[in-house]
Amino acid sequence: MPVAAHSLPGPARPTSGEQADPRIVPRRFVQLPDERTIAYAETGSGPDLVAIHGTLMCLEDQWLGPVPALAEHFRVVAVDRPGHGFSLRPRGRGADIWDQATQIRAAVRELGLERPVILGHSFGAAIALAYGMLYPDEIAGIVSLAPVCFPELRLEHLLFGPRALPLGGDLLTRILHASSDPALLPLLWNAMFLPQAMPQQFRQNFPFELAGRAAQITAEGEDAGWLWPALTRSALRYPSLRVPTRILCGGADIVVNSYLHGVVAARLIPGASLEMVPGAGHMFPHSHPEVVVRAALSLRN
Repeated sequence: MPVAAHSLPGPARPTSGEQADPRIVPRRFVQLPDERTIAYAETGSGPDLVAIHGTLMCLEDQWLGPVPALAEHFRVVAVDRPGHGFSLRPRGRGADIWDQATQIRAAVRELGLERPVILGHSFGAAIALAYGMLYPDEIAGIVSLAPVCFPELRLEHLLFGPRALPLGGDLLTRILHASSDPALLPLLWNAMFLPQAMPQQFRQNFPFELAGRAAQITAEGEDAGWLWPALTRSALRYPSLRVPTRILCGGADIVVNSYLHGVVAARLIPGASLEMVPGAGHMFPHSHPEVVVRAALSLRN
């Protein structure tokens, strides 16, 4: 059953000081087997919608982006992906997008959500697509924002992959977290918004310390390590995806190639629609929440 954040003590969960930080959205938790949890926050009313964030993020990314506009039409449940934010997963397990989809689905069932729209951004969009392939009869459809759809060598493999190694990875994480990460991570967060600038609201209100803590960077490395086999599985199954799917991409995205990923995936997924947001970068849900809302509402018509 869902429990309140204050009833879950422990170093990987919100402390009283962290809860006092106004940048951190208060969470509740679903406890799952194998010492796993899914942390979530919800707002709005209407049909159910689940929002899944991407790399180097936590649920505050969605909260500061499209969630306020979505909440005018939906009951929105934004989750921390397993191993990210305050959601727990075992070290060395649970990084695969298919496993993460399964864990989020377990939370969805525990919360009693009814045929939700599954919305994901970037890495979270890959999870949303896997969710739809695993549980097509349980959801109303998928909104896939700037999705990573096919295996390729990505910057995450080089920057974070070595930190997930079972031997020496944790030590490497501690060393880099104390040396290069304070300069590296802000560069990456700013680059995500290019060619637009990071919005001032995001700069002031996103909990960068939470999203960039050492444990989450290790989880990013594990995610990267599982990306190739997981996306190979996805690519082979896209033609069998049989739920309504909306793919939205930024026309000037420098993080995920919209034409290699979004356009090709839309051609492979039966009945999928594709919308390219002209001139927009990877984080277009922050600058163009209206296109996100329109896509989500189209799945309820």
